Amino acid sequence: MRTLPQLHETGPFLTDGGLETTLVFHESIDLVDFAAFPMLDTDHGRAALRRYFAPYLDLAARAGTGIVLDTPTWRANLDWGARLGYDPARLASVNRRAVEFIAALAGEYPAVTAVINGVVGPRGDGYVVGATMTAAEAASYHALQTRSFAEAGAHMVSAITMTYPDEAIGVTRAALAVDLPTVISFTVETDGRLPCGLTIGDAIDKVDQATSGAPSYYMVNCAHPTHFLDQLGPANRASRIKGVRANASRLSHAELDAATELDRGDIAELAQLYTHLQDVIDLRVVGGCCGTDHEHITSIAGALGLSGGTRRGPIEHHRFRRSTGS
Repeated sequence: MRTLPQLHETGPFLTDGGLETTLVFHESIDLVDFAAFPMLDTDHGRAALRRYFAPYLDLAARAGTGIVLDTPTWRANLDWGARLGYDPARLASVNRRAVEFIAALAGEYPAVTAVINGVVGPRGDGYVVGATMTAAEAASYHALQTRSFAEAGAHMVSAITMTYPDEAIGVTRAALAVDLPTVISFTVETDGRLPCGLTIGDAIDKVDQATSGAPSYYMVNCAHPTHFLDQLGPANRASRIKGVRANASRLSHAELDAATELDRGDIAELAQLYTHLQDVIDLRVVGGCCGTDHEHITSIAGALGLSGGTRRGPIEHHRFRRSTGS
């Protein structure tokens, strides 16, 4: 299998914060359907995305650590794309250009090990399960994005804010079909369970059993650490969870959905909670989700001691080729 450096290099890799909430509340950009990918189609949009990502790349350079750089494609799937006027051909194109855009940004920081991550979001809302797909239906549905990412040279695929395991299984199979490593990130409610009602451990078990353990690792995102810290024991497969992208706010999904103002939470408290997370899981990727920005991630990096150290060289795509017999 291809090697993901965040699983092997010393110290956790960084990633970004809450892209959409930063654009909406800090940049006053109207994101229809909370979709950032159409910004790739305008000079103004690309400039805003560049402004957004630059502080995270600067932080990784200062800290001497690697970074997982996400494409702004959480909504760039068939249903959401159609709502925004993107037919399948145009949607495939914007997903490819998302990878190219992020790779170009990474190229401006040659001393930073950057992993180009193609982001797949849920077919539905992200907070509520709603209509569900079988694993086979999900694999077919998400194939356009995973194929586009592979064609453009992404290093991996992440399924972000997954609310039930069958969709996560489908994304994993779609990524396997194009030879890309997969990461599955579940979201949880304030009780630490997925919106479908499963525990984190049961959801991981279902995906691993259906895919022979294919995901490189799992993550939790779009929830405050206090919602799930006590769910990270051995019974919930803590050893398979390697990354966290927490919300700034302690509010529930329903409360956040109804909010008209941004809740940035307690930045110092959030950073300290990441040190507790590091005590219970092998934390390889750290970042944020709704309400977080580069100030939160800088504080988290400081709490985790990510400063100085030996910088690694940039990733070459050929280092990710599948070796025979493995």
